[in-house]
Amino acid sequence: MAESQAGMIHDWNTPADRSSAPVWRVELNDETLRDGLQSPSVRQPTLAERMRLLELMDRLGVDAASIGMPATGAVAKRIALELARFAGEAAPRLRLHCAARTVVADIRPIADISQAVGRPVEVMAFIGSSPLRMRAEGWSPSRVERAVRQAVHFAVAEGLPVCLVTEDSTRARPQWLRRLCHAALEEGATRICLCDTVGHAIPYGAAALVRHVRREVLDAAGFAHVPIDWHGHDDRGLALANALAAIEAGASRVHGTALGIGERCGNVAMDQLLVNLRLLGDGRDLAALGEYCATAAAACGRAIPPDYPVVGRDAFRTATGVHAAAVAKAELAGDTRLADLVYSGVPASDFGRGQQIGVGPASGRWNVLSWLRRHGLPADPPVVERVLAAARASTHVLTDRELAGLVTADPAAQSR
Repeated sequence: MAESQAGMIHDWNTPADRSSAPVWRVELNDETLRDGLQSPSVRQPTLAERMRLLELMDRLGVDAASIGMPATGAVAKRIALELARFAGEAAPRLRLHCAARTVVADIRPIADISQAVGRPVEVMAFIGSSPLRMRAEGWSPSRVERAVRQAVHFAVAEGLPVCLVTEDSTRARPQWLRRLCHAALEEGATRICLCDTVGHAIPYGAAALVRHVRREVLDAAGFAHVPIDWHGHDDRGLALANALAAIEAGASRVHGTALGIGERCGNVAMDQLLVNLRLLGDGRDLAALGEYCATAAAACGRAIPPDYPVVGRDAFRTATGVHAAAVAKAELAGDTRLADLVYSGVPASDFGRGQQIGVGPASGRWNVLSWLRRHGLPADPPVVERVLAAARASTHVLTDRELAGLVTADPAAQSR
């Protein structure tokens, strides 16, 4: 708990004992161009759109990004190669990776791309780890372990960094996760990625899994130097909360996608993760956040919902009388920071936005007064009453055009 914003906010999000506060500056891995494009409802972006997204990821301070799964076909391999070449010049801070099954044939095209561009491309080698997945596939434990060892051994021999991705980790048995992780690390893997592949976890479970793997699987076996990734889905609507819990528990890198697109209900929303980390003390420059979201939405054929956090049309817009009155009074007093915080948990001005006050069925006089002031119009009492009466009789928040028409209407003509 801590006082902030010049004493206006008692922040229960911050421990009173700062020494116990989690470190919120973690690495971020953007999966928009791989897992995000597995959504059955998205349009596949053009190569130019993918390149632009890589540039924006780099500007936002994202640390790593997927450029696809080359083993899925010639087109996928060509796209990944072009993106790797492009990123070397236009997004130099981004570390690149590609997805692969724990199969040598999947890793070979990644090695080809790495050699062609002259830079390492990390292999995100995935395999199912839960009893459910193994039963569905008819896999035996020995077969899975053998596949992991062969795949990681091949990738390391090709000079590629490897992260073992244990799919469905949140429903896997502890002893089996230990066996899989140790097999990969013994062959030279450098990271472990824990996955909530079907959005099964709640925040407690996400944190419990990360802590267990950190302490019992890695630290206790001499792998304290190995970082943990967290990759989560949103089937229960908890992807962002789970990601924050995983970070607090010790995850070193978290995966996400623009607008949370992805399989079924999607992934952790990278943009929302960036916003929350910024508000928790992370220092990334998010000036390009709006463009990142808009570019992803256009490239994937997805509209941004009006109530979407931070970048949605209604994120900082109200037409409610009580809310509008508080904001408008703070603005009238010249206290812009108070206006930005009194009815907003996210300061609009921190993200290039501003508070907006509309006029509609739930509005009061302050809504109308604010609209008139923002448009440089006098607040004549008859006009205020006329606009307010029309707004309360309407079925929607009035447009600027409708409001302008009410302001300039001839009362005598209306009474005839």
